[in-house]
Amino acid sequence: MDPETLKAELIAALQKRLAVIGDAALRESDPARQLAELRHVSERIVELQACLPPSAHPQLLHYFERCSYDNALAWLEQEGLTATAR
Repeated sequence: MDPETLKAELIAALQKRLAVIGDAALRESDPARQLAELRHVSERIVELQACLPPSAHPQLLHYFERCSYDNALAWLEQEGLTATAR
């Protein structure tokens, strides 16, 4: 997967994770479905994380290793996959 596609898919998956977590209506009406959606998007994030290139910035890798997904999203939106990507 090319770096720009990977970046876009990671951002989309991380944003979807936040949307699922923040969906209070779904949590109230069908918590099992919310959990299933969260599990699905989390699995997608792990799949995409495995595609990170060796040139990925160490700070970004640190965020993913620690499951600091909010920080990883902010990093991707600001910096990209590598230190020089903008």
